[in-house]
Amino acid sequence: MSGRIVKVSGPLVVGTDIENIKMYDVVKVGKEKLIGEVIELHGDKFYIQVYEATTALAVDDPIETTNEPLSVELGPGLLTTIYDGIQRPLEKIESISGYFIKRGIFVPSLDRNKVWDFVATKNVKDKIKSGDIIGYVQETQVVKHYILVPPDIEDAEILEIKSGKFKVEDVICKILTNNGTKELKMYHKWPVRKPRPYKEKLVPNEPLFTGQRVIDTFFPVGKGGTSCVPGPFGSGKTIIQHQLAKWSDAEIIVYVGCGERGNEMTDVLIEFPELKDPKSGYPLMYRTVLIANTSNMPVAAREASIYTAITIAEYFRDMGYSVALMADSTSRWAEALREISGRLEEMPGEEGYPAYLSKKVAEFYERAGKVKCLGCEDRVGSLTVTGAVSPPGGDLSDPVVQSTLKVVKVFWSLEDWLAYARHFPAINWLTSYSLYYDVLEEYYRKNLGDDFVELRTEAMALLQKESELKEIVRLVGYETLSEQDKLVLEIARMLREDFLYQSAFDPIDTYCSKKKQYLMLKTIIFLYHKLKNEIGTKNYTVKDVVTAEIKEKITKLRFTAENQINQIEEFLNELN
Repeated sequence: MSGRIVKVSGPLVVGTDIENIKMYDVVKVGKEKLIGEVIELHGDKFYIQVYEATTALAVDDPIETTNEPLSVELGPGLLTTIYDGIQRPLEKIESISGYFIKRGIFVPSLDRNKVWDFVATKNVKDKIKSGDIIGYVQETQVVKHYILVPPDIEDAEILEIKSGKFKVEDVICKILTNNGTKELKMYHKWPVRKPRPYKEKLVPNEPLFTGQRVIDTFFPVGKGGTSCVPGPFGSGKTIIQHQLAKWSDAEIIVYVGCGERGNEMTDVLIEFPELKDPKSGYPLMYRTVLIANTSNMPVAAREASIYTAITIAEYFRDMGYSVALMADSTSRWAEALREISGRLEEMPGEEGYPAYLSKKVAEFYERAGKVKCLGCEDRVGSLTVTGAVSPPGGDLSDPVVQSTLKVVKVFWSLEDWLAYARHFPAINWLTSYSLYYDVLEEYYRKNLGDDFVELRTEAMALLQKESELKEIVRLVGYETLSEQDKLVLEIARMLREDFLYQSAFDPIDTYCSKKKQYLMLKTIIFLYHKLKNEIGTKNYTVKDVVTAEIKEKITKLRFTAENQINQIEEFLNELN
C-alpha cells in the first residue's frame, strides 16, 4: 500500500493516503526508498522520522509501508560486525558504495551467504517453548551462539531438526504449534522498542569487575545494574567507556557510539580489532558488537541507535551470557529526541527537551537487569548498562543528567579540575556513589577477603578526613596540624596518587585484578596503622616515619605485573 508526501521538515516527513497505518510502522519514503518510522498519527496524516538525509524529497513523492515495526535481525554474525544506528553493516555498505553511504541503500544485517556449522541439541518429538535452546553455532573462537526459540512461540513439538552446514535463511527446524506447522531459521526479528521477555528479575548480587580500581573498590556496579558517567568536555568519559568495554568481565560487549564525534569513534574502530582479550588471548572483537552512529550521521538514526543496541544486548542476555552495554553518549540521543519533538511542534519541556524525556530515559535503563531467561532450562543472564552523559559545561542540573540519576544506581562523577590536574580516571571520590555496595558486601567478603569491606570503609573515611584537613590547612596553615593529622594527609595522598590514579595507556596499570586491588588497599591501610602507632608511642614525626623509601615502594605497587603479585604480599609481610 502506498501514500504520498505532503510536507518535508528536516528529518520529519508528513504523509497521507495510507489506510490502517500504525504507530512505529517502518515505511520507505520517496523514489530512493529512504527508511523511516511512523512516530505520530493525526487524522489521515502520519508523521515519519526518516533515518537518512531527506535532501531532494518533494511533495507528492511516494511512500510505501512495510506494515512492520523497526526491528533487528538476531542470529549468527552479530559479533565482530560494525553496524550503523538501524543495524546496517557498515563494512558491507563500504564495499558497495565506497566511503560514503548512498541514500536508500539496503544491505541485510546478517550475511546471507556465510555458511555456519549448526549443532542441534534437541531431538524430534521433544517438547519446546519460547526461549528454549535448540542448538548452537560456534560463532567465534570464544563465543557459542545459541539458537533460541523466538519469544513469540508458545508450547510446541519438534517435527524435524538436523545438524549440518546452513546459511541463516535455511530452515533448521520444523515445529508443530497450536496454530499449525512453523519453520525455524537460525535468526529471527525483534522490534527494537519492545523489551524482550524473561521469567523473573533477580537482584544484581555479583559485581561487574572492570579492572579500574576507583570503580571496583569504591563505586562498583552489579552485573545487571545501571550506571552513568556524567562530566564536562575533556574529563575522560569516552576513555572510561573504552576501558569498561576492554577490561570488564562481561562475556559479551555491545558498544554504541551515539552521536559522538567521528574521530572518537574511529579510535574505537581502529583499537578494538587490535586488542587482545585478557581472558582468552583472542581479539576482543570476537565477543563485541559495535554500533557506530556518529554526529555527522542523520539525527533520527541516532535516536534509534540505543534501541538497536539494547535489543541486541538483550538477545545475548537471553542465551545466559553476562552482557555489558556502553552508550556514549545519551545526551546526544536526547538531543535527537529534542529535534524530532520540535519538528512535531510538541510543547517543549525544560531546556527545550520533550516533556516525556524522563520516561524515555527510564524505559531505556529499565531494560537492564539480571534475569532468569525464558525456556525449560534454568539459565541466568545479565545486562549491565553504562551511559555517558555530556551536559553543557559539566552542569549536573541538566535535564538529561537529572532524568538519568533518578533511574541509575551508580553515579561516577567526572570533574574537569581532576582532569586538568592529570588525575585519571577523573572520578570524584567525594561526590560519586554506588547503591549496590550493600548487596555486593557478601560477595566481597567471600571472594576478596574478610576485611575488604572494612578496608574500603576506612580508606573512604581517610579521603573524607583529608578534605576537611585541607580546608583547615588553607585557613591556618599546615604546621598547626597534629602529627596524626599530617599522617592522614600523607596516607590520603597515597590513596589518591597510588591507588585511585590509574593510567589507561600504561600496559601494566591499565588493568588491575581484584586480588591486586585488595592487596594494594590492604598494604596502604596497614601502613597507616603501623605509622600511626609509631607516632603515638614513640613520639616520631611524619617526616621520620614516611621515608622516601616507603613512598617509592607504595608508588611501585600499581606497576607490579599480575604475575608478580607475590611481591606485594612480600612487602605486606615486611610491614608486619
